Amino acid sequence: MEATASIPHRDSTHEKSTGPLPPTFVDKNQPRGDRVDLKRIEKAVREILVAVGEDPDRDGLLETPERVARMYAEMFAGLQHDAGRHLAKVFQEDYDEIVLVRDITFCSMCEHHLLPFTGTAHIAYMPNGQVVGLSKLARLVDEVARRPQVQERMTQMIADLMEERLNARGVAVVLEASHSCMTIRGIRKPGSLCTTSAVRGVLRQDSKSRAEVMNLINRRN
Repeated sequence: MEATASIPHRDSTHEKSTGPLPPTFVDKNQPRGDRVDLKRIEKAVREILVAVGEDPDRDGLLETPERVARMYAEMFAGLQHDAGRHLAKVFQEDYDEIVLVRDITFCSMCEHHLLPFTGTAHIAYMPNGQVVGLSKLARLVDEVARRPQVQERMTQMIADLMEERLNARGVAVVLEASHSCMTIRGIRKPGSLCTTSAVRGVLRQDSKSRAEVMNLINRRN
Protein backbone atom coordinates (compact mmCIF):
# COMPACT_ATOMS: atom_id res chain seq x y z
CA MET A 1 0.00 0.00 0.00
CA GLU A 2 1.64 3.23 -1.13
CA ALA A 3 1.76 6.41 0.96
CA THR A 4 -0.56 9.11 -0.37
CA ALA A 5 -0.43 12.84 0.13
CA SER A 6 -2.96 14.06 2.68
CA ILE A 7 -4.42 17.45 1.77
CA PRO A 8 -6.69 18.65 4.58
CA HIS A 9 -8.99 21.68 4.21
CA ARG A 10 -7.14 24.92 4.88
CA ASP A 11 -8.57 28.37 5.40
CA SER A 12 -7.12 31.49 3.81
CA THR A 13 -4.93 32.34 6.83
CA HIS A 14 -2.75 29.31 6.08
CA GLU A 15 -2.48 29.65 2.31
CA LYS A 16 0.85 31.45 2.30
CA SER A 17 2.50 29.89 5.35
CA THR A 18 2.50 26.23 4.41
CA GLY A 19 4.83 24.40 2.05
CA PRO A 20 4.53 20.93 0.57
CA LEU A 21 2.72 18.59 2.92
CA PRO A 22 4.48 15.43 4.15
CA PRO A 23 3.05 12.09 3.00
CA THR A 24 0.58 10.42 5.33
CA PHE A 25 2.09 7.48 7.21
CA VAL A 26 0.64 4.14 6.15
CA ASP A 27 1.36 1.00 8.16
CA LYS A 28 2.07 -1.62 5.48
CA ASN A 29 1.56 -4.36 8.05
CA GLN A 30 -2.13 -3.60 8.40
CA PRO A 31 -4.42 -6.19 6.77
CA ARG A 32 -5.73 -5.45 3.30
CA GLY A 33 -9.47 -6.05 3.25
CA ASP A 34 -9.46 -6.59 -0.52
CA ARG A 35 -7.16 -9.60 -0.16
CA VAL A 36 -9.15 -11.35 2.57
CA ASP A 37 -12.68 -12.66 2.06
CA LEU A 38 -14.15 -11.12 5.22
CA LYS A 39 -17.73 -12.04 4.35
CA ARG A 40 -16.80 -15.69 3.93
CA ILE A 41 -15.14 -15.69 7.34
CA GLU A 42 -18.23 -14.09 8.87
CA LYS A 43 -20.46 -16.83 7.44
CA ALA A 44 -18.11 -19.52 8.76
CA VAL A 45 -18.04 -18.02 12.26
CA ARG A 46 -21.82 -17.80 12.28
CA GLU A 47 -22.00 -21.50 11.38
CA ILE A 48 -19.61 -22.37 14.20
CA LEU A 49 -21.78 -20.50 16.71
CA VAL A 50 -24.85 -22.40 15.51
CA ALA A 51 -22.93 -25.71 15.60
CA VAL A 52 -21.93 -25.30 19.26
CA GLY A 53 -25.52 -24.50 20.25
CA GLU A 54 -25.39 -20.72 20.40
CA ASP A 55 -27.78 -18.18 18.93
CA PRO A 56 -25.75 -15.88 16.61
CA ASP A 57 -28.69 -13.46 16.54
CA ARG A 58 -28.69 -12.64 20.24
CA ASP A 59 -27.42 -9.20 21.24
CA GLY A 60 -24.00 -10.25 22.51
CA LEU A 61 -23.15 -12.20 19.33
CA LEU A 62 -24.68 -10.04 16.61
CA GLU A 63 -21.36 -8.42 15.64
CA THR A 64 -19.11 -11.32 16.65
CA PRO A 65 -18.69 -12.80 13.14
CA GLU A 66 -17.59 -9.41 11.81
CA ARG A 67 -15.17 -8.90 14.71
CA VAL A 68 -13.65 -12.36 14.24
CA ALA A 69 -13.24 -11.76 10.49
CA ARG A 70 -11.30 -8.56 11.15
CA MET A 71 -9.23 -10.34 13.77
CA TYR A 72 -8.24 -13.12 11.36
CA ALA A 73 -7.39 -10.56 8.69
CA GLU A 74 -5.04 -8.91 11.18
CA MET A 75 -3.58 -12.11 12.65
CA PHE A 76 -2.88 -13.58 9.18
CA ALA A 77 -1.76 -10.36 7.47
CA GLY A 78 1.73 -11.79 7.09
CA LEU A 79 0.42 -14.09 4.36
CA GLN A 80 -0.11 -11.03 2.14
CA HIS A 81 3.45 -9.69 2.28
CA ASP A 82 7.09 -10.63 1.80
CA ALA A 83 8.47 -10.32 5.32
CA GLY A 84 11.99 -10.10 3.94
CA ARG A 85 11.28 -6.62 2.57
CA HIS A 86 12.10 -5.24 6.02
CA LEU A 87 15.71 -6.29 5.42
CA ALA A 88 16.00 -4.51 2.06
CA LYS A 89 17.54 -1.28 3.37
CA VAL A 90 21.05 -1.91 4.68
CA PHE A 91 24.03 0.20 5.68
CA GLN A 92 27.59 -0.53 4.64
CA GLU A 93 29.60 -1.02 7.81
CA ASP A 94 33.02 -2.51 8.51
CA TYR A 95 31.76 -4.65 11.38
CA ASP A 96 31.89 -8.44 11.50
CA GLU A 97 31.19 -9.30 15.14
CA ILE A 98 27.91 -10.39 16.76
CA VAL A 99 24.82 -8.18 16.59
CA LEU A 100 22.07 -9.34 18.94
CA VAL A 101 18.55 -8.10 19.53
CA ARG A 102 16.94 -9.92 22.42
CA ASP A 103 13.42 -10.23 23.85
CA ILE A 104 11.41 -9.26 20.76
CA THR A 105 7.82 -10.05 21.74
CA PHE A 106 5.49 -11.74 19.27
CA CYS A 107 2.11 -13.42 18.96
CA SER A 108 1.43 -16.03 16.31
CA MET A 109 -1.24 -18.65 15.62
CA CYS A 110 -0.77 -22.40 15.93
CA GLU A 111 -2.02 -24.00 12.72
CA HIS A 112 -3.17 -27.17 14.50
CA HIS A 113 -5.89 -25.60 16.67
CA LEU A 114 -5.92 -21.96 15.50
CA LEU A 115 -5.00 -20.86 19.00
CA PRO A 116 -2.34 -18.23 19.71
CA PHE A 117 1.17 -18.84 20.95
CA THR A 118 3.06 -15.90 22.41
CA GLY A 119 6.62 -15.34 23.45
CA THR A 120 9.93 -13.68 22.69
CA ALA A 121 12.42 -13.95 19.85
CA HIS A 122 16.17 -13.45 20.08
CA ILE A 123 18.03 -12.74 16.82
CA ALA A 124 21.81 -12.66 16.44
CA TYR A 125 23.81 -12.30 13.25
CA MET A 126 27.38 -11.67 12.10
CA PRO A 127 27.36 -9.09 9.29
CA ASN A 128 29.21 -9.48 6.03
CA GLY A 129 29.92 -5.81 5.36
CA GLN A 130 26.37 -4.57 5.81
CA VAL A 131 24.04 -4.09 8.77
CA VAL A 132 20.32 -3.50 9.04
CA GLY A 133 18.41 -1.15 11.34
CA LEU A 134 17.63 -2.84 14.64
CA SER A 135 13.92 -1.99 14.44
CA LYS A 136 13.75 -3.92 11.16
CA LEU A 137 14.49 -7.14 13.04
CA ALA A 138 11.46 -6.54 15.25
CA ARG A 139 9.35 -5.84 12.15
CA LEU A 140 10.62 -9.04 10.57
CA VAL A 141 9.57 -11.10 13.59
CA ASP A 142 6.20 -9.36 13.77
CA GLU A 143 5.36 -10.05 10.15
CA VAL A 144 6.59 -13.64 10.06
CA ALA A 145 4.45 -14.23 13.15
CA ARG A 146 1.25 -13.12 11.39
CA ARG A 147 0.26 -16.42 9.83
CA PRO A 148 -0.93 -19.89 10.89
CA GLN A 149 2.18 -22.01 11.55
CA VAL A 150 4.21 -24.04 14.00
CA GLN A 151 6.96 -22.50 16.09
CA GLU A 152 9.64 -24.66 14.48
CA ARG A 153 8.84 -23.33 11.01
CA MET A 154 8.66 -19.74 12.22
CA THR A 155 12.15 -20.06 13.74
CA GLN A 156 13.62 -21.45 10.53
CA MET A 157 11.90 -18.85 8.35
CA ILE A 158 13.39 -15.96 10.32
CA ALA A 159 16.87 -17.51 10.21
CA ASP A 160 16.65 -18.21 6.47
CA LEU A 161 15.53 -14.66 5.67
CA MET A 162 18.35 -13.20 7.79
CA GLU A 163 20.95 -15.37 6.06
CA GLU A 164 19.66 -14.88 2.50
CA ARG A 165 18.61 -11.22 2.46
CA LEU A 166 21.54 -9.87 4.50
CA ASN A 167 24.11 -12.34 3.20
CA ALA A 168 25.06 -12.71 6.86
CA ARG A 169 28.13 -14.75 7.75
CA GLY A 170 26.25 -16.33 10.63
CA VAL A 171 22.73 -16.28 12.09
CA ALA A 172 21.18 -17.58 15.30
CA VAL A 173 17.48 -17.37 16.12
CA VAL A 174 15.94 -18.57 19.38
CA LEU A 175 12.19 -18.46 20.10
CA GLU A 176 10.57 -19.07 23.49
CA ALA A 177 6.79 -19.28 23.57
CA SER A 178 3.76 -20.39 25.54
CA HIS A 179 1.15 -22.24 23.49
CA SER A 180 -2.56 -21.88 24.24
CA CYS A 181 -3.18 -25.34 22.82
CA MET A 182 -1.17 -26.68 25.79
CA THR A 183 -2.25 -24.24 28.47
CA ILE A 184 -6.04 -23.87 28.05
CA ARG A 185 -7.06 -27.19 26.45
CA GLY A 186 -5.86 -30.77 26.24
CA ILE A 187 -3.14 -31.36 28.80
CA ARG A 188 -3.74 -27.88 30.36
CA LYS A 189 -0.27 -27.09 31.65
CA PRO A 190 0.00 -23.31 32.13
CA GLY A 191 3.54 -22.03 32.51
CA SER A 192 5.05 -24.51 30.07
CA LEU A 193 7.39 -23.04 27.44
CA CYS A 194 8.61 -24.27 24.08
CA THR A 195 12.10 -23.24 22.98
CA THR A 196 13.27 -23.60 19.38
CA SER A 197 16.49 -22.53 17.68
CA ALA A 198 17.93 -22.23 14.19
CA VAL A 199 21.62 -21.58 13.54
CA ARG A 200 23.19 -20.79 10.17
CA GLY A 201 26.64 -20.14 8.71
CA VAL A 202 29.72 -19.73 10.87
CA LEU A 203 27.64 -19.79 14.04
CA ARG A 204 26.65 -23.34 13.16
CA GLN A 205 30.17 -24.38 12.15
CA ASP A 206 32.15 -22.71 14.96
CA SER A 207 31.20 -24.10 18.38
CA LYS A 208 32.97 -21.26 20.25
CA SER A 209 31.08 -18.55 18.37
CA ARG A 210 27.83 -20.43 18.81
CA ALA A 211 28.45 -20.75 22.56
CA GLU A 212 29.21 -17.02 22.80
CA VAL A 213 25.92 -16.15 21.11
CA MET A 214 23.91 -18.50 23.30
CA ASN A 215 25.53 -17.08 26.42
CA LEU A 216 24.55 -13.57 25.32
CA ILE A 217 21.00 -14.68 24.63
CA ASN A 218 20.65 -16.46 27.95
CA ARG A 219 22.24 -13.66 29.99
CA ARG A 220 19.75 -12.05 32.35
CA ASN A 221 20.48 -8.73 34.07
